[in-house]
Amino acid sequence: MTEFVHPEDRLAQLGLALPGVAAPVAAYVPALRTGNYIYTSGQLPMVDGKLPQTGKVGAEVTPEEAKALAQRCALNALAAVKAEIGDLALVRRVVKVVGFVASDPGFTGQPGVINGASELLGEVFGEAGRHARSAVGAAVLPLDAPVEVEIVVEVV
Repeated sequence: MTEFVHPEDRLAQLGLALPGVAAPVAAYVPALRTGNYIYTSGQLPMVDGKLPQTGKVGAEVTPEEAKALAQRCALNALAAVKAEIGDLALVRRVVKVVGFVASDPGFTGQPGVINGASELLGEVFGEAGRHARSAVGAAVLPLDAPVEVEIVVEVV
Protein backbone atom coordinates (compact mmCIF):
# COMPACT_ATOMS: atom_id res chain seq x y z
CA MET A 1 0.00 0.00 0.00
CA THR A 2 1.31 3.44 -0.87
CA GLU A 3 1.97 5.96 1.86
CA PHE A 4 -0.55 8.79 2.15
CA VAL A 5 0.75 12.16 1.03
CA HIS A 6 -1.50 15.13 1.80
CA PRO A 7 -2.84 16.71 -1.42
CA GLU A 8 -1.41 20.11 -0.48
CA ASP A 9 2.00 18.52 0.08
CA ARG A 10 1.76 17.04 -3.42
CA LEU A 11 0.95 20.50 -4.75
CA ALA A 12 4.01 21.87 -2.94
CA GLN A 13 6.16 19.12 -4.50
CA LEU A 14 4.93 20.39 -7.88
CA GLY A 15 5.85 23.94 -6.95
CA LEU A 16 2.19 24.95 -6.60
CA ALA A 17 0.00 26.24 -3.80
CA LEU A 18 -3.72 26.67 -3.40
CA PRO A 19 -4.84 30.22 -4.07
CA GLY A 20 -7.64 31.97 -2.22
CA VAL A 21 -11.11 31.18 -3.50
CA ALA A 22 -11.84 33.19 -6.64
CA ALA A 23 -14.73 35.58 -6.17
CA PRO A 24 -17.83 34.72 -8.22
CA VAL A 25 -18.40 36.96 -11.26
CA ALA A 26 -22.21 36.55 -11.07
CA ALA A 27 -24.97 35.17 -8.81
CA TYR A 28 -23.63 31.78 -7.67
CA VAL A 29 -21.41 30.17 -5.05
CA PRO A 30 -17.93 28.80 -5.84
CA ALA A 31 -18.80 25.30 -4.57
CA LEU A 32 -21.72 23.47 -3.05
CA ARG A 33 -21.87 20.28 -1.03
CA THR A 34 -24.76 17.86 -1.28
CA GLY A 35 -24.35 14.57 0.55
CA ASN A 36 -20.86 13.24 -0.11
CA TYR A 37 -20.31 15.30 -3.25
CA ILE A 38 -18.88 18.74 -3.84
CA TYR A 39 -19.80 20.46 -7.10
CA THR A 40 -17.73 23.47 -8.09
CA SER A 41 -19.01 26.24 -10.27
CA GLY A 42 -17.04 26.84 -13.44
CA GLN A 43 -13.66 28.21 -12.42
CA LEU A 44 -11.82 30.69 -14.59
CA PRO A 45 -8.01 30.85 -14.53
CA MET A 46 -8.00 33.84 -12.16
CA VAL A 47 -4.72 34.88 -10.57
CA ASP A 48 -5.06 37.51 -7.83
CA GLY A 49 -8.53 38.43 -9.10
CA LYS A 50 -7.47 38.91 -12.72
CA LEU A 51 -7.31 36.84 -15.88
CA PRO A 52 -3.68 36.45 -16.97
CA GLN A 53 -4.78 36.00 -20.60
CA THR A 54 -7.91 36.47 -22.66
CA GLY A 55 -8.99 35.41 -26.12
CA LYS A 56 -9.58 32.33 -28.20
CA VAL A 57 -7.40 29.25 -28.13
CA GLY A 58 -5.91 28.70 -31.56
CA ALA A 59 -5.83 32.47 -32.18
CA GLU A 60 -4.65 34.82 -29.38
CA VAL A 61 -3.84 31.96 -26.97
CA THR A 62 -1.68 28.95 -27.83
CA PRO A 63 -2.77 25.44 -26.85
CA GLU A 64 0.22 25.23 -24.49
CA GLU A 65 -0.75 28.49 -22.77
CA ALA A 66 -4.35 27.30 -22.53
CA LYS A 67 -3.25 24.01 -20.96
CA ALA A 68 -1.44 25.97 -18.23
CA LEU A 69 -4.56 28.10 -17.76
CA ALA A 70 -6.66 24.93 -17.40
CA GLN A 71 -4.29 23.82 -14.64
CA ARG A 72 -4.91 27.16 -12.92
CA CYS A 73 -8.67 26.59 -13.24
CA ALA A 74 -8.23 23.23 -11.49
CA LEU A 75 -6.23 24.89 -8.69
CA ASN A 76 -9.03 27.41 -8.26
CA ALA A 77 -11.55 24.55 -8.17
CA LEU A 78 -9.52 22.79 -5.48
CA ALA A 79 -9.46 26.02 -3.46
CA ALA A 80 -13.26 26.13 -3.69
CA VAL A 81 -13.49 22.49 -2.59
CA LYS A 82 -11.18 23.11 0.37
CA ALA A 83 -13.23 26.13 1.43
CA GLU A 84 -16.32 23.90 1.47
CA ILE A 85 -14.84 20.97 3.44
CA GLY A 86 -11.80 22.40 5.24
CA ASP A 87 -9.22 19.81 4.20
CA LEU A 88 -8.41 18.30 0.78
CA ALA A 89 -7.45 15.06 2.54
CA LEU A 90 -11.21 14.46 2.83
CA VAL A 91 -11.50 14.05 -0.95
CA ARG A 92 -12.16 10.37 -1.66
CA ARG A 93 -11.99 10.77 -5.43
CA VAL A 94 -12.39 13.17 -8.32
CA VAL A 95 -15.55 12.03 -10.10
CA LYS A 96 -15.99 14.36 -13.07
CA VAL A 97 -14.25 17.24 -14.82
CA VAL A 98 -15.97 19.45 -17.37
CA GLY A 99 -13.77 21.84 -19.31
CA PHE A 100 -14.78 24.58 -21.69
CA VAL A 101 -12.34 26.04 -24.20
CA ALA A 102 -13.03 29.32 -25.99
CA SER A 103 -11.95 28.13 -29.41
CA ASP A 104 -11.02 29.70 -32.69
CA PRO A 105 -13.36 28.11 -35.28
CA GLY A 106 -10.60 25.86 -36.65
CA PHE A 107 -9.28 24.71 -33.26
CA THR A 108 -10.08 21.09 -32.36
CA GLY A 109 -7.57 20.41 -29.58
CA GLN A 110 -9.91 20.93 -26.62
CA PRO A 111 -9.02 17.57 -24.98
CA GLY A 112 -5.32 18.47 -24.90
CA VAL A 113 -6.07 21.83 -23.30
CA ILE A 114 -8.22 20.31 -20.55
CA ASN A 115 -5.45 17.79 -19.87
CA GLY A 116 -3.89 20.66 -17.91
CA ALA A 117 -6.64 20.21 -15.30
CA SER A 118 -6.85 16.42 -15.54
CA GLU A 119 -3.11 15.84 -15.23
CA LEU A 120 -2.89 18.10 -12.18
CA LEU A 121 -5.75 16.28 -10.44
CA GLY A 122 -4.06 12.95 -11.19
CA GLU A 123 -0.76 14.18 -9.73
CA VAL A 124 -2.44 15.57 -6.61
CA PHE A 125 -4.78 12.64 -5.85
CA GLY A 126 -3.07 9.70 -7.59
CA GLU A 127 -5.48 6.93 -8.59
CA ALA A 128 -8.30 8.82 -6.85
CA GLY A 129 -7.70 11.67 -9.30
CA ARG A 130 -8.76 9.60 -12.33
CA HIS A 131 -12.13 10.88 -13.49
CA ALA A 132 -14.78 11.01 -16.17
CA ARG A 133 -14.49 14.14 -18.32
CA SER A 134 -15.89 16.34 -21.05
CA ALA A 135 -13.86 18.88 -23.03
CA VAL A 136 -16.12 21.28 -24.91
CA GLY A 137 -15.35 24.00 -27.43
CA ALA A 138 -17.18 27.29 -26.91
CA ALA A 139 -17.52 30.48 -28.94
CA VAL A 140 -16.84 32.68 -25.93
CA LEU A 141 -16.52 32.31 -22.15
CA PRO A 142 -17.16 34.79 -19.32
CA LEU A 143 -14.78 37.78 -19.29
CA ASP A 144 -13.27 36.46 -22.56
CA ALA A 145 -11.46 33.74 -20.59
CA PRO A 146 -9.75 31.11 -22.74
CA VAL A 147 -10.77 28.23 -20.45
CA GLU A 148 -13.19 27.33 -17.68
CA VAL A 149 -13.20 24.14 -15.59
CA GLU A 150 -15.67 22.67 -13.12
CA ILE A 151 -15.16 19.54 -11.03
CA VAL A 152 -17.19 17.12 -8.96
CA VAL A 153 -15.48 15.33 -6.07
CA GLU A 154 -16.65 12.69 -3.64
CA VAL A 155 -15.70 13.30 -0.02
CA VAL A 156 -15.69 11.21 3.15
